[in-house]
Amino acid sequence: MRQNSQTSIPRSFFLRRTEIVARDLLGCLLVRQSNGTRLSGRIVEAEAYRGEEDLACHAKAGRTKRTEIMYGPPGFAYVYFTYGMHWMLNVVAEKEGFPAAVLIRAVEPIEGIEVMRRLRGMNEISLLCKGPGRLTQAMAIQKGENGLDFCEKASSLRIEPGVNPDDREIIASPRIGLGKTPEPWLSKSWRFCIKGNSFVSK
Repeated sequence: MRQNSQTSIPRSFFLRRTEIVARDLLGCLLVRQSNGTRLSGRIVEAEAYRGEEDLACHAKAGRTKRTEIMYGPPGFAYVYFTYGMHWMLNVVAEKEGFPAAVLIRAVEPIEGIEVMRRLRGMNEISLLCKGPGRLTQAMAIQKGENGLDFCEKASSLRIEPGVNPDDREIIASPRIGLGKTPEPWLSKSWRFCIKGNSFVSK
């Protein structure tokens, strides 16, 4: 098991197939420094999106101003706005030039919970970061965090080693909210979550 050392995960961690990165992110800590306060949560749910051929991935549209960061080096934040109301946090994966990223869907709050409650306008801890839109609100992640380096120790947005779940604790299933995305992309088992964890979105 990998214990938290408050040291950012090395870039080599993200320089692997996106599905492997998504799976191995479970148990790691998502850390946000906001106004002098350390907010953190254990990643319990993540989804992989890879390549222009993946019709559920933003890169299906090719290299655009929005997707440019997905073509860059791994370990950087890709933050985008969706449904006219939610920010979504991703981390770029695989080699530079190949568009891929992992959507962080849910975390289990650990540090800065009172700040998260204030940012979310609610007290129920189980709902603070249960879903990608909720976790970005709870951790004050918006457009300004797009392009931040998760691997840089001085970054206000980092991913740190945590405690990895055992293989039997991990569930792989199809990604959520893909609408009319055609097969085989609709049924790809590229969503990973920790079995029985109450902070998983669905």
